[in-house]
This record gives sequence, structure tokens and C-alpha cells, in this order.
Amino acid sequence: MLRFAIPKGSLEEQTLSLLESADLRMRRGSTRDYHGTIDDDRIERVSLLRPQEIPVYVQEGFFDLGITGHDWVEETGADVEVLSSLTYAKGGVGRPVKVVLAVMNDHPAGKGQDLPDGTRISTEYPELTKRHFDGLGIDVKVFESYGATEAKVPDIVDAIVDVTETGGTLRAHGMKIIDTLMESEVLLIANHDSHADTEKRAAMKDLTTLILGAMDARGRVLIKLNVSKQQLDAVLEALPAMKAPTVSPLAHEESFAVETVVEKSTVNRLIPKLKAQGATDILELPISKIVP
Repeated sequence: MLRFAIPKGSLEEQTLSLLESADLRMRRGSTRDYHGTIDDDRIERVSLLRPQEIPVYVQEGFFDLGITGHDWVEETGADVEVLSSLTYAKGGVGRPVKVVLAVMNDHPAGKGQDLPDGTRISTEYPELTKRHFDGLGIDVKVFESYGATEAKVPDIVDAIVDVTETGGTLRAHGMKIIDTLMESEVLLIANHDSHADTEKRAAMKDLTTLILGAMDARGRVLIKLNVSKQQLDAVLEALPAMKAPTVSPLAHEESFAVETVVEKSTVNRLIPKLKAQGATDILELPISKIVP
């Protein structure tokens, strides 16, 4: 039913992992294949494409559904339906990237407004760059880059517009960020006509629920434990929860079973604390999805 495009390249590993957690694993003959299948009758076929291409292909109806960056939707000007933002990037969960303007450390400019007319800029985002400098009223020369953008400064160009998560690569090349054009999240997008189709829209809603459920579960675990009636309040006070812990009486005992979802990063300190408060039989279990 749905033709689904997912990004190849820097987002590929995280995207495939997320889809697998959502029980939407892509199957293909080898890691070099650009096309594959997902064992779900709501998905007709799935293809790996450059994220730069996905917004336009979804707009034109070659695909019903796609995952790409907000930066590429803005760069291409594609008219698509945004179903949801997905808070991940190459480095993992919760790391939106930034499209930034950078120059060499010894460049006198401290912000984009300081650059003179005629400044040469290399970028994979020529349209975003032109719009940004048009807004500043500065006439720059934009050269489209096809990779290794930072290597072109200062011998070929004066500045670059590039995407970064932490700025580490730019700093390693002796560069400083002087402006941010936009922050970009990963987006789940759809073709307008496909989204208007009742059957396809229902399928998109189901898939969005699965993907967001897998996204919300990342970095979280289920904690289960037993505790006596006398020590229950102390354990509950120490125990974080998404809403409130679930507490159930144990059969034939004046004790309770308690369970809750917590951040994985807190478990190394939480479990000893719970043990000290009287909790027993503590279990830590992985979670594949959280659907509110």
C-alpha cells in the first residue's frame, strides 16, 4: 500500500535500528541493496535514498512516506505533509543538528552580518544560504559542495555553511561558528494526496504510532521489585516514574510488587538506592515501545 523512502548515509544506521525496534525491520539481500521489504502489509516497498532527494520524491508522489531532515525539506522547498518529528540524529537520540556558518579562527568576522559583499561560501545548502544572506542584505557568491566542505577553506572559499551536531569537526579544522541558520530535526513526512486517501492515512497513523512508541522507549527500562508494606512508602519516594509507579499486592503476603519506567542512565544509582530502602527481587527489563 505505502511506498516508503528512508535516508541512506549518516542517518541510515539510526533509522534502520529505530524501524527494527518498531517491528518494521527492513529486509534486503545485502547491505549494498537500495531496495527492500518490510514484513507488514501496510508497506508495499521501501527504498534507501539520499535524504536530500526524499522531500521532492515524496512531494511528487514517487513515495507516499519518507524520513528525512527538516533541513532538506527547507532546502528543497518541498510541499509535504509533516506527520511527526523524530528526535534522533547520527549521534543518537535527542540530538538535533544545526546548519551553521563557519569561518577560519583567524577570520575577523564575529557574526554573519560582518561578512562583506563578494564573500565566497561553499555549502551543500545553496538555497538556504542564499535566503539567509538575502535576509542580511549581503551579496555573497555561493558554490555548491558535494562533500568535504570544510576542506575548501580558506584556499578556495572564505566561509562554509554546513551541518553539525557538536561543532567538533569544524573546530578540528581550525574553524569557528559565527551564525546558525537553523536547527534541524528528523521528520516523518507524507505526500499530500496519499495523506488525503482514507486508507493510506490510517496506515500512516498506525506506522507513526509504532515508530514514536519505539522512539519513546529508547533510553528507558522497566524496573520491577518487591517490597514489604512497612517499607513501601520509602521505596516509592525513591522511585521515579513517567506518571506514577504501579503497585500491586502480593498473594498471601503483606508485601507489594512495584513496577515503573525509568531512564536507563539513572539505573546505576537507582538500584542500590532502592535496595537500601528495602526493595528486593529487583528486575531491570528492556522496553521496545511506549505508546501513551
